[in-house]
Amino acid sequence: MKNLGLLNWLSKRKLTDEKVANIFVNTSLEIVEEGWPQIVELINSSPEFEKSPELDPKDYGRFLMIVVSANLSLVPKHFDPGVDRAIIKRCCAKFGRVLGLPKEDFAKKVKELKAFMKKINHPSKNTVTAMTRAVFYKYKLIDAQDEYFRDMNVPNPIIMKSLRDVLMNFSWDWDEVICDNYKVVITEDKLTDFNQEEILA
Repeated sequence: MKNLGLLNWLSKRKLTDEKVANIFVNTSLEIVEEGWPQIVELINSSPEFEKSPELDPKDYGRFLMIVVSANLSLVPKHFDPGVDRAIIKRCCAKFGRVLGLPKEDFAKKVKELKAFMKKINHPSKNTVTAMTRAVFYKYKLIDAQDEYFRDMNVPNPIIMKSLRDVLMNFSWDWDEVICDNYKVVITEDKLTDFNQEEILA
């Protein structure tokens, strides 16, 4: 998601948490829907697999959750307390509406996936590596590997590197939002709040 160019049309002086959430949600949906088939092609044709994983180009739901959860986990590192919560809250609410889920349920799924990625990525704290490993486990790519890596239950490092190089393009550049030209402010409205610990934990 680097070099989006989508912020150019927005005010140079301030962005609201509502606008930031709109950009993140719409762009995430678009880039995942368009990018997943290319990832599937890369994975299915990778010669390092013992057999083709035969992933479905239309089965991008788990990948969407991986991308969204990974990028939302970075929000508190780039925004002040309060602003980070508002952005995450709005993103979860908007994704929930798009996917037909209550925002609390979507937030719970994000929290669970963040914990899963943290576990499988330990001791690394690199977000792109976490996304790559999550794709391996959530799409059961381990089962398609040769016996050595399958028995160890770890990704083949050659496949990992190829996939990681691609997934770098799905890492949101939050610095583009918080550069000197933009100040994110919280919108005051009647959007119902929910337990912030569910998404920031």
